[in-house]
Amino acid sequence: QVQLVDGGGGSVQAGGSLRLSCAASGNTDSIYCSAWFRQVAGKGREGVAAISTANERTGYVDSVKGRFTISRDSTKNTLTLIMNNLRPEDTATYYCAADHTLGPTACVTAISLHDGPEMYTYWGQGTEVTVSP
Repeated sequence: QVQLVDGGGGSVQAGGSLRLSCAASGNTDSIYCSAWFRQVAGKGREGVAAISTANERTGYVDSVKGRFTISRDSTKNTLTLIMNNLRPEDTATYYCAADHTLGPTACVTAISLHDGPEMYTYWGQGTEVTVSP
């Protein structure tokens, strides 16, 4: 089992930056893939970025490319999402997620799939991000 605790959300104006973090505990050696998803009330959860444990390969959805950066620190068992040039449409609850079966290619492609969230086993509790115009 893996436990994820995410945080770092807040309120910023458009153009601002935030740094989300996710701390993993438990059987962290089993994590093959880590990702960030986000969800707006009344809508489904959508992928944002992912990183593979095996080769540090990263993937981003088009809407955040060039603005968001995902990274992981295996020594501290932490996952980070740096969000720059935030836009009002980035407003959502952000969740970190992890899985112990997704290989490098599946890891970075799952975030773009409609059923991508179903492919992840472990989830954080969510942290809210609000971007004002």
